Amino acid sequence: MCRNLLYKELCLAAHPSLYVFMATGALVLIPAYPYGVVFFFGALGIFQSCMFDRETRDIYYTALLPVRKRDVVRGKLLLAVFAQLVQLALSLPFAFLRTLYLHQGNPAGIEANPAWYGFGLLIYGVFNLVFFPRFFRTAYRAGTAFLAALVPVVLGVTAMEAAVHFPGMAWLDSIAPEDLIRQVPILLAGAAAHAAGTAGAFVLSARRFEKVDL
Repeated sequence: MCRNLLYKELCLAAHPSLYVFMATGALVLIPAYPYGVVFFFGALGIFQSCMFDRETRDIYYTALLPVRKRDVVRGKLLLAVFAQLVQLALSLPFAFLRTLYLHQGNPAGIEANPAWYGFGLLIYGVFNLVFFPRFFRTAYRAGTAFLAALVPVVLGVTAMEAAVHFPGMAWLDSIAPEDLIRQVPILLAGAAAHAAGTAGAFVLSARRFEKVDL
């Protein structure tokens, strides 16, 4: 069921710009760039897909299929998680190339290291938890839901980029082996937060969408 739902979303519901934003993980190869912006692009791609769904009435179409209303929610969240994880996965080879050939660090903010991935997963988990329950309250008003979800995204990206400039926090911006080990708990915590936030988003969104009169 999940594979079929995701296949349908990728083929019929995803806005073409979502695939472009998924490729923005390659931006970590730019020598001096605030890499936290990558997560804003990821959130923007999901928002544009939901706007596209509204214009094409995709949710109404999906609801006519032999699936439950909660499966409509599951499909949208599967697409969001797929886009978020693919974006991060695509960034990995570029982050590796950066560590090989660009040794001067990132003067614009945090490096593309395990801490960056952990913070990114946390930001995406909070985005899912705020955006989707608000969106599925009506299954129509994507704009107000995105504005509400954009607040924690901006705050999270700003805090992540600013933290590395404070004394005693330089290890968050490091790619030294001993500092990479210190960053692993942040990565694991971010992965757990992403899973918990997405699960919470599904429960709340499904509950609210059940009350929507299509």
